[in-house]
Amino acid sequence: MKITKKTFGVLSNGKKISLYILRAGGLKLALTNYGATWTSLLVPSKKGRKDDVLLGYSGPEGYLNNKPYFGVTAGRFANRIKGAAFSLNGVEYALDANDGANTLHGGFRGFDKLFWKAEAYEESEGVFVRFELESPDGDGGYPARLKAAVSYGLTKSNELIANYEARADAPTPVNLTNHAYFNLAGEGRGTILSHELCLHSSAYVEIDAELMPTGRLVPVRDTPFDFRTRKPIKRDLKGEYGGSGGPAAPEGYDHCFAVDGDPGKLRPCAEVFEPASNRTMKVFTTQPGVQLYTGNMLTGTAGKQGSFYTKHTGFCLETEHFPDSPNQSGFPPCVFGPGNDYHEKTVFVFDW
Repeated sequence: MKITKKTFGVLSNGKKISLYILRAGGLKLALTNYGATWTSLLVPSKKGRKDDVLLGYSGPEGYLNNKPYFGVTAGRFANRIKGAAFSLNGVEYALDANDGANTLHGGFRGFDKLFWKAEAYEESEGVFVRFELESPDGDGGYPARLKAAVSYGLTKSNELIANYEARADAPTPVNLTNHAYFNLAGEGRGTILSHELCLHSSAYVEIDAELMPTGRLVPVRDTPFDFRTRKPIKRDLKGEYGGSGGPAAPEGYDHCFAVDGDPGKLRPCAEVFEPASNRTMKVFTTQPGVQLYTGNMLTGTAGKQGSFYTKHTGFCLETEHFPDSPNQSGFPPCVFGPGNDYHEKTVFVFDW
């Protein structure tokens, strides 16, 4: 196991962007204190080849203008909030409308656009970086002063562990996740449509044309959203993507799935297999949901080593509370505050 720290870049004001490189088991993870962002993850294959399985940028400039949110820690509230507003204890709070009329990933200056205090450390089973920041009362329109901390690390057992914590001095919605885009064949190596995916989810969050929840949870049975048995991602997409093209099939997924089992308990969430490399990624989480996003809005983003990321060249499994939870009383509660701290954990396990 090993931890290395170096300078990733220097801003015009002299502020340094740091890069932390963690090695444990067969994995190598790089993270930066700008946005508490994952920048690369090297994973072996059955042929002994190591590939970077994360979409992203080669240098710091890309992360300073990271519109797809490659690898960032999203907050205060990851995903969307309808109408850029919510009510709490009889008070209406107006948020940044940075996604049409809605709020996305915390607003114009979410946690992905902030410098986090960072400290690397080693434990018996792994190497980690702990990132911390403080968000003042009124930040992005959200109430309460919030102290957030996320720890990312690798273990000897080829696990990538993500721990999310937050403490607020008054009630406020909290939803933290990492927005990594994976391609288990290696970034820049085609689409993810042939990846085989299993989701431990019997229902998904129904959304409208603006990708906003209707408030309903819909059973996945007999729909294109049924991933309970592992299948290629493309199988039930519209025919132009090589799938069966059923009448209700989407062109790509950008949907939150309710993870089976009890929220708050670490339990199976997802499994992804990439046939050419034989790489497998299993996901376990305490979170209520997971957002499956298949890179539908990637339109030729210039990435690492000359790569261009087009539609479906990466997928996200963002473990999270359901989108628009502050406005949906039927969703798992997302408001935390004094005496009710926020704690969530997600584990990614790799094999090849």
